[in-house]
Amino acid sequence: MIYLDNAASGGFKPYASKEVAINVTKNLNVNPTRSGHKLAETGGRLVFETRKALCDFFGGYSTERTVFTKNCTEALNLAILGVLKPDDEVVTTCIEHNSVLRPLKFLEAERRVKIHIAFPEKCLFSRKNTIIRYSDVRPFLSKKTKLVIICRASNVNGSDADANEIAANLKKEFPETLLLIDGAQSGGHERFDMKGTGADMLALACHKGLGAVGASGALLFSDRCEISPLTFGGTGSDSFSVQPDYYPDKLESGTLNLPSIASLFEGILHLKHTLDFNIFRLNTLTKETIDGLKNIRGVKIYSLPNPFGIVAFSIENLPSVVAAERLSDEFGIAVRGGFHCAPLMHKYLGTEKEGLIRASFAPENTSKEAEKLCEAVKILAEKA
Repeated sequence: MIYLDNAASGGFKPYASKEVAINVTKNLNVNPTRSGHKLAETGGRLVFETRKALCDFFGGYSTERTVFTKNCTEALNLAILGVLKPDDEVVTTCIEHNSVLRPLKFLEAERRVKIHIAFPEKCLFSRKNTIIRYSDVRPFLSKKTKLVIICRASNVNGSDADANEIAANLKKEFPETLLLIDGAQSGGHERFDMKGTGADMLALACHKGLGAVGASGALLFSDRCEISPLTFGGTGSDSFSVQPDYYPDKLESGTLNLPSIASLFEGILHLKHTLDFNIFRLNTLTKETIDGLKNIRGVKIYSLPNPFGIVAFSIENLPSVVAAERLSDEFGIAVRGGFHCAPLMHKYLGTEKEGLIRASFAPENTSKEAEKLCEAVKILAEKA
């Protein structure tokens, strides 16, 4: 099967990432940091080295403020629920995933948090792929704004938010406001420096662009953030307290996923050598796919070339979920149809009735596979 669903979970892992996960599963089945024996200490060192590598790769603030989660959803919930207090105000955008929108709606009901949602100008198909700018967010900001949340790259169509511009202007006008970046689709697909950008929190899906196996995530945050834990339990430290009051222990109750963390370490090492090529490759693959689709009658494209590997499109008279099923069943091509857990983005795009077909590439995909997708879409469009 041709796997073009990498935005859901990366289908291609570096060889070393897979091998180390297998090796850890076979030979290091321990609870890292919980015991004093040599195997547990080895696991603990592996966790620390991965924590350091991840912090360094993203220009994070410290290893202590780099915590592992089971996925990006948990990282975002930890950031949002752990920071916002009753009557706080937050500004976010219409391109956000439900991992942002749903905890915010919960807080709106339970803590009276006031939510402002910014919509972009109609500039999606301009020469630039940037969809959210500071000018879109600015009308909703005030001294009461505790947090701004932006999705660095839309999981629907690969459009991006200008994190650097938004962070720089926030720092000038509202220096007390925190900035949270959802990096689920951008992590591992671009160079991003938290300290250089001025982002306070960065949530990541490590099993996507970062090459880790299994469902895994992380949250990196600055010393301006005080985050309350979502879960309480064993940390291997300070057992007589209600919960440790220092990071990362405060936010990492329970057993860590050591095989996935080990594979993340290798994924980061791999990216240090391949990131520039990956960016070029994904821009090329998305452009080739868009060029191949744009002349097919009945097909509408909702993406521009991007380094996140995402091409969203629709086929006239064929619901996106049905199209995705037929691409799988009839042509052996794995894509995703539907609404991609981002309802406001679909309302903005006008696709809230049938959703969109999303093909998402990895650098390991080929131009021939992109061509086969276009050929299959042409057949479906002719029959629709």
